Amino acid sequence: MKQPLKIYNSLTKQKALFKPVTPPFVGMYVCGPTVYGHAHLGHARTAITFDILFRYLQHLRYRVRYVRNITDVGHLERDLDEGNDKVQQQAKVEAVSPMEIAQRYTNSYRTNMEQLNVLPPSIEPCASGHIPEQMGLIQTILQHKLAYVTEGSVYFDVNQYNQLQSYGKLSGRTIEAMRSGTRALAGQHEKRNPVDFALWKKATPTHIMQWETPWGIGFPGWHIECTAIAAKYLGVQFDIHGGGIDLLFPHHECEIAQAQAAYKTDLATYWMHSNLITIHGTKMGKSLGNTISLPELFTGRHSSLDQPYSPMTLRFFMLQSHYRGVLSVSLDGLKAAYQGYRKLMNGWHLLAGLQHDTAIAVEDNALDRDIYAACADCYNAMNDDLNTAKALAGLFNLLKIINGLHNGQLSLSAISTTALTQLRTTYAVFTTDILGLREEHPAILPAVLGIIQSLYQEAKVAKRYHQVDSIRSALQQIGIAMQDHPNGTYWMYQ
Repeated sequence: MKQPLKIYNSLTKQKALFKPVTPPFVGMYVCGPTVYGHAHLGHARTAITFDILFRYLQHLRYRVRYVRNITDVGHLERDLDEGNDKVQQQAKVEAVSPMEIAQRYTNSYRTNMEQLNVLPPSIEPCASGHIPEQMGLIQTILQHKLAYVTEGSVYFDVNQYNQLQSYGKLSGRTIEAMRSGTRALAGQHEKRNPVDFALWKKATPTHIMQWETPWGIGFPGWHIECTAIAAKYLGVQFDIHGGGIDLLFPHHECEIAQAQAAYKTDLATYWMHSNLITIHGTKMGKSLGNTISLPELFTGRHSSLDQPYSPMTLRFFMLQSHYRGVLSVSLDGLKAAYQGYRKLMNGWHLLAGLQHDTAIAVEDNALDRDIYAACADCYNAMNDDLNTAKALAGLFNLLKIINGLHNGQLSLSAISTTALTQLRTTYAVFTTDILGLREEHPAILPAVLGIIQSLYQEAKVAKRYHQVDSIRSALQQIGIAMQDHPNGTYWMYQ
């Protein structure tokens, strides 16, 4: 029996049954990239995690509005309230305008997402396009006396807020611990408390992206954009807010505080976070010089790579681990993922050739039960907080049956029509629709290989064994194997 969907809620620190606010509608907001450079492996993990959730919720017949923002202004260096705007800083490096940088890397991000077969969100708003909404939210917080204006900037008053709510409810941090861990920064004299965070920053004369407000000319703080944009498109109480674990504090903690200050809600019912990426066991980070961008991975142009690794290889690799666990990337792991991906796609091809042509077994035989159990495993894994690793295990159990039927080790006559249909549907739906794997080769490849397969068979029948060996060898060079079986010859990925 299939289990109901449960997801882990970072706010309550436990798994809970998924219950939308207004079923069958689901509102989901995920923090997107700050577009000042190419997307990296961490961006890919977050995007794939919530793409899987988006796909699965739709499979369960929910009507999902998925909002993922683009941060093109206000995200300062080291995620702090002082320093240079990341987009503007990169614009200086490349000697172009900030919006040119934002557009360039937004385009790059979207290209990488398409390569990874990440579905586009329902709405993809940018921060710079929603300044009025952010100003309105700040005005509401000021009216509720939970923020203050100082020297042209606006700061959230954490101490005042904490008398009404609990700042730190998501991360578990206390104000005392945060205060002791906050180092002195230039401009801290503006704040009443070191842990107060910026809702709006006064612009210096050199800051290009700036807007006029009742408080002076400036630009929005990093945290305010997501609260304002989410509320605009999903309402002040929606279902799921997601992002990488690095955003849990301070970004998501501040979002909750802003929403409580303005709307008296936590904004989302469920807060979900994908975990970190490590490279050979070491945390990935620019300061360590081990960050691998997606263009570098896909082309192999990085000093730590020995070859290019394809988008579907990366996607399969990430599906092998639960999204809440730390994921260590290694070359051996990527190579193994490439082989696993191709095995699954081989099974997808073989499904088309499985047709009943003999007596059909009665319902509820042993092989039927194995098929139903593996199919149920796939669903139960997904319903247990999107456990894609266990879902893949269920698919590989189905693949064993597919390969057994293809190789003649199992007989199609031992499976009922209902079970065969279930096998086909579950394998195809999970592989492509839910887990989002797809053929990386052009659509014409199967047709071309079909022609080569015919030539191979003709050469074999004519006993032109030198030609047979030549075809085999040439195909092996591109990762394709010809396999001979009693019921015919087939091409497969190696």
